[in-house]
Amino acid sequence: MKQIIECVPNFSEGVDHDIINSITGEIGSVTGVKLLNVDPGKGANRTVITFAGEPEAVIEAAYLAIKKAGELIDMRAQKGEHPRMGATDVCPLIPISNITLDETALYAKQLAKRVGEDLQIPVYLYEHAQPNKARSNLAAIRAGEYEGFFKKIKLPNWQPDFGPAEMDAQRGATVIGARDFLIAYNINLDTQSVTIANEIASEVRETGKIVTNENGKQRIQGTLKYVKAIGWYIEEYGMAQVSMNLTNITATPIHIVFNEVSAKANEHGINITGSELIGMIPLKAMLDAGSYFRLKQGEPQTANEGKLIEDAINAMGLDQLAPFDPQKRIIEYLL
Repeated sequence: MKQIIECVPNFSEGVDHDIINSITGEIGSVTGVKLLNVDPGKGANRTVITFAGEPEAVIEAAYLAIKKAGELIDMRAQKGEHPRMGATDVCPLIPISNITLDETALYAKQLAKRVGEDLQIPVYLYEHAQPNKARSNLAAIRAGEYEGFFKKIKLPNWQPDFGPAEMDAQRGATVIGARDFLIAYNINLDTQSVTIANEIASEVRETGKIVTNENGKQRIQGTLKYVKAIGWYIEEYGMAQVSMNLTNITATPIHIVFNEVSAKANEHGINITGSELIGMIPLKAMLDAGSYFRLKQGEPQTANEGKLIEDAINAMGLDQLAPFDPQKRIIEYLL
């Protein structure tokens, strides 16, 4: 049985399709790699690319993509709503079949070492590939973003794992690691208020928010475990979004996230207009969502696969901003 891993690099370019096509061309040039999805975002100025294959082929494709992105993307001129620190901002490897997370982490370290040493890009390990848990969280690593990293990289606690301890002005720094499957998911609000979007994000994300009261500063936990969230305004859509990463979709599935954000939005006097999937989603997540929303609407939970997927799309408004083609967005349909 072949070992299969998935790679989902995020590049700090979502507008120039010539650059995006050049990067995907490098990925597609590697035998044994299947390009699954290319998802550019103009407002975020970020493209999420998904590909899969046997480990050696995947890390070769990832290396070539990181190299090409560093040649074509200039971080000195890059602007966008999404937090970022490099041309290739983050490059996770995910085990798909016949391979463990520990084994996948070894391939992540192999890729990180090659990028750091051969390309001379500062590289940080994260999640399961990072033995130091004080610096394994992506948000903690990326804090300060590109602009702040020229000083941060000099701090003793923030030396890169591989590559020079000097921020690369054009290419920035890169984060490489291994993690379980993650869903990147944005929920659309019928407001342009970033303040409200951020407030909702702080109420639902696991880390919650810091409040000050008579007892001093206190952290109030959010309502959704395994959810990271921020609020932002996307000009091309003319709306604010709650932008999230769902890091354990078994414990906190996408339909529960949609319902909770909807409830919090209602508390703020606004409505959800739909949602947006970035990248890909497992089939089970869509089927579970379809069953959930059918039950909620008083319909029988049992239905054929296509109907369950259709009901999930409609209930969460996944096609509000662009057509949602299950054949292109559900990972099992492409592997």
